[in-house]
Amino acid sequence: MVRVDGEIAGFALIILDVPKEYTKLSSAEKTNVISDFFIMRKFRRKGVGKKVAYLLFDESQGVWEIKQTISNKQAYSFWKHVIKSYEGGNLLQEEMLQTEQWNGPVLLFESQRR
Repeated sequence: MVRVDGEIAGFALIILDVPKEYTKLSSAEKTNVISDFFIMRKFRRKGVGKKVAYLLFDESQGVWEIKQTISNKQAYSFWKHVIKSYEGGNLLQEEMLQTEQWNGPVLLFESQRR
């Protein structure tokens, strides 16, 4: 749960150490996956989402797979910006997947100690 001054501002659902047979792009033995990430509209564009993402990356170092549906262009822009600005991060791969299981961009990213 994400809170700002005690008020619920959103949530993040992550799955840690996902085996490679269950990821879209990653061939790492274990990958962290952001399954859902939501910040309420009134808290957007205030750095809340970026701060939460950085905390997640810092707490669980390693390879991350982040997917967005093809229609969610705001999420795609957000994640591209967050990954690019995260010090100690490295965008490993970006691919547009169109399969029965997924239709949209997938970002493969590695976080390391800052």
